[in-house]
Amino acid sequence: MHATDYLAKNKTLTDTPILVLFGGERFLKLEVLKLIPGCRSDAADSEDVTFTRTAGKDAEFRSVSDELQTLSMFGDKRIVMIEDADDFVSANRPGLEKYAAKPSASSMLILDVKSWPKNTKLFKAVEKIGLNIECGELKGVALAKWLVKTAKEEHGKSINQNTAALIVQLAGDSLGLLQQELEKLVSLVGDVETITEEDVTRVVGGWRIETTWAMLDAVRDGHVGKAIECLDKLLMAGEAPQKVLGGVTFTFRKLADATEIARQTRDVGGALRSAGIFPAAVAASEQYLRRVGFDKASRILQMLVEADSNMKGGSRVDARLQLEALFVNLAT
Repeated sequence: MHATDYLAKNKTLTDTPILVLFGGERFLKLEVLKLIPGCRSDAADSEDVTFTRTAGKDAEFRSVSDELQTLSMFGDKRIVMIEDADDFVSANRPGLEKYAAKPSASSMLILDVKSWPKNTKLFKAVEKIGLNIECGELKGVALAKWLVKTAKEEHGKSINQNTAALIVQLAGDSLGLLQQELEKLVSLVGDVETITEEDVTRVVGGWRIETTWAMLDAVRDGHVGKAIECLDKLLMAGEAPQKVLGGVTFTFRKLADATEIARQTRDVGGALRSAGIFPAAVAASEQYLRRVGFDKASRILQMLVEADSNMKGGSRVDARLQLEALFVNLAT
C-alpha cells in the first residue's frame, strides 16, 4: 500500500509488530511515523511507549532482537526503529525472517529502507503479520493530485490540476517543500476558497519565477536575446535545464491548445482564455500566434515533445544549446 492511501484511511498506527517504510520520499515516512503514539521525529519517550532509534550501520541484530523481546515491568510498548536499514536487512535477512515468523506481541520493529522487493520471503512474511508501506516519490499527475487533495482536506482550499502542476513546476517535487509552499498560499488567500495560478505566481519561487516569466514573455514576444540572458541567470543559479524546459512547456502547451481550439472557433482571444492563458497575457499571446502564423503554431506541441525527448537522452547536444535552439524555434 502506498503511504498516501494509508494516510488517507488511518489516524493512528499501533497494532502491528513490524512496519516497513520503503522508498525515497522521507516526507511520507515522517507522516506515517506521526500516526504512532510516542514515535515522533524527536524520538522522545512517552509514558506508554519506549522508543529506540538506531542507524542501520550501527545496529546489531542480537541487540535489536533482545530489545524487541524484552518484557517491560511497566507493561509499556517497545518500538525499535532502524534507520537507513538496507544494509542491516541484507546482512540479517535470515534472522529477520525468523523474527517475523514469531514477533513479540508487545513490541514494534520499524525498518526504514530504500529498496524492499516484493518477491522476497521477508516482504511476504511482513505482509502477513505487519505492514509494508511504500513511501516512493510522487511524480507527474499523481503529484498534482496529491496537492489538490491536500489543499482540500487539510486547508479547505480548491486548486485545479493546472494550478497544482504550476506549483510543482515552480517549487519542485519534494513533498515537504510543496507542503510549505501550499501553506504560504493558504495564508495569502485568507478566506477565499480557491487558489489560482495568479496566486501561485505571486508566492512560489521567489526571484526565479520572476526571471522565468520574463524569459517566457521574451520568447513569446520574439526577444530571443533577452530570453537567453534570463536563461543564463537561471542556469548559473543552479536551475536544472529540465526544470527550465518544464516551465517553457507549461506555458507554450497552452498556446498549442489555444491554436487547436481556434481552429474550430475562429476566435483566437476566446481560445486563449479557454486554454488557461492569464487574462493579462491574452493580448500579447494573440499577437504571438498571429505573428508566427497558424502553421507554425500548430507545430508548438511537436517542438515541445521533441525537446523533452532530446533532453532525456535523445540528443548529445548540450542541454543549454538545446534550450536556446528551442527558444529560436518558438520565437521566430
